[in-house]
Amino acid sequence: MRRKIVAGNWKMNTTIQEGELLVKQLNFLTKEISADIDVIVAPPFTHLTAISSLIKSDNSNISVAAQNCSDKESGAFTGEVSAKMLQGAGCRYVIIGHSERREYFGEINETLLKKTELALSEGLSPIYCIGERLEEREQNRHFEVVAEQIKEVLYKLRGLDMERVIVAYEPVWAIGTGKTATSDQAEEMHAYIRRVIAGKFPKLADSIPILYGGSCKPSNAKDLFSRENVDGGLIGGASLNAQDFTEIIKSF
Repeated sequence: MRRKIVAGNWKMNTTIQEGELLVKQLNFLTKEISADIDVIVAPPFTHLTAISSLIKSDNSNISVAAQNCSDKESGAFTGEVSAKMLQGAGCRYVIIGHSERREYFGEINETLLKKTELALSEGLSPIYCIGERLEEREQNRHFEVVAEQIKEVLYKLRGLDMERVIVAYEPVWAIGTGKTATSDQAEEMHAYIRRVIAGKFPKLADSIPILYGGSCKPSNAKDLFSRENVDGGLIGGASLNAQDFTEIIKSF
């Protein structure tokens, strides 16, 4: 049975104090949540040590992810944060290849492979993001684009490493465009992603969690999470509200 996962990506939001308050609220609201559901928060880099310490002191079941990591192990790379640093700060996961990193910072699959390999080498589980833009969907290239993102990164991993990967599908065309991705469209793509993974890892494809990352919120989470190949969500804005995030977690 695949893991059920709800991960909150805070992006560039909250001060450390606001983040600590948010986690305290989540600890209180989620204490009755089933242990079968993995809850993850991804605060900004500046918060990681404080949030990790708070979670540990409260005996919380919440885990911490970073929003990104460097493709370099160490050295003179001002402003970068390495996978080893993240592991030392208490992270168990790291988001790699988020659509905003691809679009705004020009990250390409070659770079993302390096990041993924370094994350795995430090014991972190990558949450690897894939997805097509609006023009790619309109050109009917969405399957091609997603398959390429999988093959140029995940196909190059060893099977033992692939077991630790979480995939997150982001229909970039449905984020902030006024267009809406239906649960049928999400299921269609998630099922396709699983088939592509099976092309290289046939024994693992059915066990890899695939999260949906396209404006998931309390009003649509139950419908999305009911689909066979949707194993949870990578949540953006709704993760900044403890009540909304908890309602999404309870949608399983």
